[in-house]
Amino acid sequence: MEVKIKDKLLKTLMFVLVFSVMNAFIFNVALPIIRDEFSLSESNVSWILSSYMMFYAIGNVVYGKLADYISLSRLLSFGLLLLAFGSIFGIFAVEFWMVIVSRILQAVGAAVIPTMSMVIPARFFSIEERGRALGTIAVGMALGTALGPIVSGVISEFSNWRILYALSILPLFSIPMFKRYLPKTSTSTPQLDYIGAGLLSITVALLLLAITQINLTYLVIAAFLLVIFLVHSHRHAYPFVSLTLFKNSAYSLTLIVTFLTASLLFALTFAMPLLLHDVHHLSQLKIGLVLFPSAIIAALLGKRGGRLADKKGNTYLFYLSTSLLAFCYVLLAIFVESTFIFWIAIILIFGNVGATFIRVALSNAISRTLPKDSIGIGMGFFSMLNFIAGAVATTSIGVLIEKEVTIFDSVSFIHSNAAIGYSNIFILLIFISIIISVIFPLISKNLQ
Repeated sequence: MEVKIKDKLLKTLMFVLVFSVMNAFIFNVALPIIRDEFSLSESNVSWILSSYMMFYAIGNVVYGKLADYISLSRLLSFGLLLLAFGSIFGIFAVEFWMVIVSRILQAVGAAVIPTMSMVIPARFFSIEERGRALGTIAVGMALGTALGPIVSGVISEFSNWRILYALSILPLFSIPMFKRYLPKTSTSTPQLDYIGAGLLSITVALLLLAITQINLTYLVIAAFLLVIFLVHSHRHAYPFVSLTLFKNSAYSLTLIVTFLTASLLFALTFAMPLLLHDVHHLSQLKIGLVLFPSAIIAALLGKRGGRLADKKGNTYLFYLSTSLLAFCYVLLAIFVESTFIFWIAIILIFGNVGATFIRVALSNAISRTLPKDSIGIGMGFFSMLNFIAGAVATTSIGVLIEKEVTIFDSVSFIHSNAAIGYSNIFILLIFISIIISVIFPLISKNLQ
């Protein structure tokens, strides 16, 4: 593939990623409005997020498997069309069930985007240039993160929340470009293991429900189905997921690091808006303005992270990323209640830049552990695990805040009761950063 074509392909993928990331979180701000309009309870309105996350996570693995057999441009076209259809359906939603159906359709369609953003660099870019490619993709993710709170806050405050759906129709314009720039790879008819796919999908769905609803029954059923899935996969001639994939120790260990790292990133994304609302009593629009500068700077530095991965290696970029994140959490734990809001906006620069860099490092690292015939399903699992980690992190933080759990009493002398819980959360994240740094050397030698 020519360099110019690769650059155009990356820019197209970056454009789509901006809207994909925005779509995943953009309804968070509108939840109180939707709750009041349909007279819902907190548990009912949470299904707007839970249903999306559930189908989004499952879709990552399914698209990843199909990517090993079916043309990527066809998969992207299908996913983006379904995303647009779900968005149009949501614009005209007059009942709450229509909102849920629209979010499910959006999730099933949008799930193609994160998977393809991992598969395309791994398949069409050499190891030497893969960091640059993943850095460009990280820019799209950072831009989506930056624009999401601002756009959502403005639309929710000054217009109807249904307008948020219209943003997810725009990626349709990228379909002709994907058809033009993606290589016409040969495809074969997949010998799909439909039973295995079904078992895995139900298992993941129940696992996410168990996490988000804190339901032990769902967890037990998910564990039972997982055992059946493993037995089935072991006996099937062409399993949906070959268990030999996880015999690759470098891949399996990187998945563990990915889970812990994704927990760090989702925790920061989830906790900061709550902190700014509960402790500093900011409006949604002002919260977006505080979060905006750090996300924009992270977007501007995204390509730099990719170049560092190509030039100095993943290990260097990984430790730089975890150091930036840990530094951010240390400062937040100390200055969580600072009345100088601009100071918090500055602290978040370290966290968001670290988050952007670490996505590049892990994506680059895990792509090097996979053989070509398993890139699709391997990257699909990688993407799915990010969202399972996100569910664990957000649920855990929600419980800690709601129950006012205090683990580290030593910070109580510098913070008010409202801020102690958040300071404790950031201290926990510091420890997780340290654990990740200890685990990573076990796999770093295999990722050079």
